[in-house]
Amino acid sequence: MKVLITGGSGLIGKALTIRLIAEGHQVNILTRKITNKSAAKEFTWNGQSIDSKAFENVEVLVHLAGAGIADKKWTSERKQEIIDSRVKSLELISEKYTGTSLKAIIGGSAVGYYGGDSGETENNENSPHGKDFMAECCLKWEKAEEAFAKKLNLRLVKVRTGVVLDSADGALPQIIKPIKYYAGTALGSGKQWMSWIHIDDIVEIFYQAIVNEQIKGTTNGVAPNPVRNQDFTKLAAEVMNRKLFLPNAPAFILKMILGEMSVVVLGSSRVYNKQTLPFVFKYEYLENALRNLLTQK
Repeated sequence: MKVLITGGSGLIGKALTIRLIAEGHQVNILTRKITNKSAAKEFTWNGQSIDSKAFENVEVLVHLAGAGIADKKWTSERKQEIIDSRVKSLELISEKYTGTSLKAIIGGSAVGYYGGDSGETENNENSPHGKDFMAECCLKWEKAEEAFAKKLNLRLVKVRTGVVLDSADGALPQIIKPIKYYAGTALGSGKQWMSWIHIDDIVEIFYQAIVNEQIKGTTNGVAPNPVRNQDFTKLAAEVMNRKLFLPNAPAFILKMILGEMSVVVLGSSRVYNKQTLPFVFKYEYLENALRNLLTQK
């Protein structure tokens, strides 16, 4: 099978590329700059053009492109950039693609669809979307994927991803850095829920969505057992053989520093996957995931 990935240099994109190639599939990546560091074939694109060779004989498009949600403070301009990087990039592909080989789109999304802070509410794939910026971004992201699939009559899978845990990239290195130096602490009340998933399991969800034509619709890319922020911090410290001495980081200080974006770390997200998946999670519980990721040599 031949797969085209946008956002192929990102956390999930890189790991998914490795998995696909290991299984004998061909992978093309759309990138703004050719690096020749990927095992996949790289093709250039920008806001106006795409190397048309990237589309040749491609059967599945995996749309992961998007500016980092927490990379910069949320000004009105940054918010628009976050949305456009997800929506307009797919609209460009829709405009430039003229082939007939494409059969499916596996679309990225996030659990922010249910809102940046949904408190104690237990959300699943059938829950309504939230009302804040994170929900707005995910809703527009998904609607662009739905429009693309409808236009080309494609099978569509939307994966709403939680906090992806990886030893070298993403949220985990940032979480454990202060713990490593005995400066770790829960954030705000510490009672907010975190819907997490090990990198191996989110890659498996995307991989199965690519190769299994029976998979359609929406699936939440989260492990079965979300945890509270304070429990995540405590467990990470235990796995690292570190002590937690400091009181919780006050929410008002985080809000002063981060502004509206503070919802990323203070918001509660209790999300479950209620779909029937064709595999068993390798890491259902956080302790197993952290021991795998934090004790690797």
